[in-house]
Amino acid sequence: MAATREARAVWNGDLMSGTGMVSAVSSGRFSDLPVSWSARTEAPGGKSSPEELLAAAHASCFAMALSAGLGRAGTPPNRLEVRSRVTFDKVGDNWTVVSSELEVKGDVPGADATKFAQAAESAKENCPVSRALKGNVKLSVKANLS
Repeated sequence: MAATREARAVWNGDLMSGTGMVSAVSSGRFSDLPVSWSARTEAPGGKSSPEELLAAAHASCFAMALSAGLGRAGTPPNRLEVRSRVTFDKVGDNWTVVSSELEVKGDVPGADATKFAQAAESAKENCPVSRALKGNVKLSVKANLS
């Protein structure tokens, strides 16, 4: 069964001085979230960016995949705190998403540091967002138990 989700963006003006809005159409959970070029390449200034939204998508996808893997191993987590740092940089003449660095802290009864790190590595390799990025974006993960 396929699942389709929808977002919408509206952009006004040229790249450098223009602004836009992005909305979550499927869930309706956010609407008219402001985005701008300067929020991508300089300080956010209260605006979001595609890279921040990608970081959120990667962090949440990874958390779900890690939770599933830990559950299958008989050590379901009480809590996972995941941060994704997506880096957007110029490569040659093109702006490019170059990396997504995942960091996870877990409260996982019955798991040791080695098994937790192995589960985190597997989740990094196999969550759907990671698979979409693989081959184009450097992926890494640091895993620590609480």
